[in-house]
Amino acid sequence: MSVAALVAPRAVFVKPSPLPGFGLTFGFALTYLSLIVLIPLAVLVWRASGLGLDGIWRVATEPRVLAALRTSFVTAALAALANAVFGVVVAWVLSRYSFPGRRLLDAVVDLPFALPTAVAGIALAALYAPNGWIGSLLAPFDIRIAYTPAGIFVALVFIGLPFVVRTVQPVLEDLDREVEEASATLGASRGQTVRRVVLPLLAPAILTGVALAFARAVGEYGSVIFIAGNMPFRSEIAPLLIVMRLEEFDYTGASAIATIMLAISFASLLAINALQAVSRRRLGHA
Repeated sequence: MSVAALVAPRAVFVKPSPLPGFGLTFGFALTYLSLIVLIPLAVLVWRASGLGLDGIWRVATEPRVLAALRTSFVTAALAALANAVFGVVVAWVLSRYSFPGRRLLDAVVDLPFALPTAVAGIALAALYAPNGWIGSLLAPFDIRIAYTPAGIFVALVFIGLPFVVRTVQPVLEDLDREVEEASATLGASRGQTVRRVVLPLLAPAILTGVALAFARAVGEYGSVIFIAGNMPFRSEIAPLLIVMRLEEFDYTGASAIATIMLAISFASLLAINALQAVSRRRLGHA
């Protein structure tokens, strides 16, 4: 072989992608996300930056704002955790059992997606009010749901449940039954099989559903204001505080509260994504 052949650069053959058009689709996706998500969020932060860091911190530390943020995020987190339990149960029933009315129950799960949030709030308030069907049964025991933080919790559970169910249900349906049968043949009880075999496999899907339910609950407005009572320092949510600032033409203050909510939500979702990555890594090593 000649020296020229040895020093000549070799041709590099790149295997073509089975899905052509990456450049076009990537550009479209980036443009779409920029117009719908990135640019509006950037404008929001830019509008809030007019107060400066000191001004934003001053808004964030106002007692009423702190109380509203605590109510929104704590209640949203509790509702997401409740949906993690009940959503898995509902997904299990729908995917593992056949019974009369199963298709109807499966359709009812999607009702919070289609129902206007204001209608849901009015229905929940009428149901859990002291003179409502459920509220009247709890009133003799001095238990109040509507117009209290408990009412916010109920509303957020209502709107967040479908996210967990629809995330976990396909994974359950695709889960190999032979894994459970193998666990049973090794002497594991039904509870041990669920705890040690099924739930670890469902963990990434459950975390995804919890993240979606939490993100939806944090910014929920329509279904909450009718049942919350909207009492400052007790049952007032942060989105309502933003709307009130807008009605007072305090656009910079409203943007500051929204930016604070954006930062906390982003940090929370990053933490949930980190848990998802750890869960998937453990499944990969198992």
